[in-house]
Amino acid sequence: MTQFSPASIGSPAPDAPNALRAVVTGASSGIGAATVRALRAAGWDVTAAARRLDRLQSLAEETGATAAVVDVTDQQSVEGLLRTVTEAGPVHAVVNNAGGAFGADPVAVAKDDDWEYMYNTNVLGSMRVTRAFLPALRSGGQGSVLFLTSTAALAAYEGGAGYCAAKAGQQALARALRLEEAANNIRVIEVAPGMVHTEEFALNRLAGDQDAADRVYAGVALPLTAADVADAIVFALNAPHHVNIDQIVLRPLAQAANHKVLRG
Repeated sequence: MTQFSPASIGSPAPDAPNALRAVVTGASSGIGAATVRALRAAGWDVTAAARRLDRLQSLAEETGATAAVVDVTDQQSVEGLLRTVTEAGPVHAVVNNAGGAFGADPVAVAKDDDWEYMYNTNVLGSMRVTRAFLPALRSGGQGSVLFLTSTAALAAYEGGAGYCAAKAGQQALARALRLEEAANNIRVIEVAPGMVHTEEFALNRLAGDQDAADRVYAGVALPLTAADVADAIVFALNAPHHVNIDQIVLRPLAQAANHKVLRG
């Protein structure tokens, strides 16, 4: 696990009265769940939001986070999340983690449904959640919006056009928002990981084909873990508020570029 030591930057103890409050979307597994764990360990009060209530409840029991069901593709669901969170107190950070990749087809045989779903979750979902929470973040005096993008936003690769396009769109959203909200004392942070081995990312992308998903990581001794990425997220959020860490790009050492991966 990458050791950024986020808890060393003046964080309150868990459940302290002055704990900062964060919302993490896509929190039922992978990087989202790891981020909830890391933020709780660093003293944050966290609402873990996703579609799968059973997983959220288990995570809440483990960490002390609050579970909240949300579908970021549905405006009414996002508004319900906003009410749930703001009724409990101020909001200091929103982590837009919900998203993912679906399909690995070349453009010549691209599936509309895959591309539409990726755009709706990664880009429009991030927009809906951010738009909903901006008034609360502004009223709190110091807010942070963090986008979990990908190195796919930085360089295209064969079979990745849909995901690369969605993540590039999400990155553009983050960059525009930073310009728009700086005067409101809101930080906008982007964390862009490369190859991360989680239990669901490649499996979802490849339509549940476990063998194909396993081949994505075959021979790579040490891909990033969800906890590595979560550490980077907490590091950025726990920096003094006048410090805006615009972008963190992290890859496993074995991945020199999107298209170059060392395999044993």
